[in-house]
Amino acid sequence: MNLQIAKWGNSLALRIPAEYIRQAGIKEGDSVEASLTVDGGLTIRPTSWDRKAFMRELAEARKIMPMGTSVMDELRRGGRY
Repeated sequence: MNLQIAKWGNSLALRIPAEYIRQAGIKEGDSVEASLTVDGGLTIRPTSWDRKAFMRELAEARKIMPMGTSVMDELRRGGRY
């Protein structure tokens, strides 16, 4: 697909089609990493996943989630398979 570069303030901008955005799994406000390839190409990727930040968020979420009966235990007691 050919895309057009446009002026945006003092910079240039590239409009990325919505289908590409969906397939890349990024949304407005996300950070991306841009790099030049050896042949002069431009690569844009979502920034790497911050595992430590994710673990902190998970720990906070676990604090507020009540522990209940295991779903698998409930299924084993009541269902046939």
